[in-house]
Amino acid sequence: MNDQKIKIVFVCLGNICRSPIAEFVMKSLLGDRCAIESRATSSWEHGNPIHSGSQEVMKEHGISFDSSKSSQQIDLVDFSHFDYIIGMDQSNLRDLKQMAPQSLHHKIYAFSEQDIPDPWYTGDFQETYDLIVQGCQDWKSRLSKSHHF
Repeated sequence: MNDQKIKIVFVCLGNICRSPIAEFVMKSLLGDRCAIESRATSSWEHGNPIHSGSQEVMKEHGISFDSSKSSQQIDLVDFSHFDYIIGMDQSNLRDLKQMAPQSLHHKIYAFSEQDIPDPWYTGDFQETYDLIVQGCQDWKSRLSKSHHF
């Protein structure tokens, strides 16, 4: 991985709430030191924009994001391409491990020790945002130690 950027993908069920928040919060923390994207385990929201609640909470906290981003499902190429495939909850992790070739399971990680609640169901985008910010700060620290940046 020498001079190549570390490639990270955050994954949730639909790629319209949690994983896009994680993508853009992490970009705000790391700048261009890593290549950061987000994906969905399902195709349910394919092509849909970031949820308005996610957009609003990012705007409120000054997190810039690409408003043209749309939901994209993770695929086999992604499992090879990304160095870190980070699931937002246990259900996402189970799905990712079912989708990924066994030889690439070592790239799949939990976002945090606790599941990040899906605001699509809870309606609480602020709680989800706060948990994601803490998780991204933890990931930044973890990556900084292991990759020396």
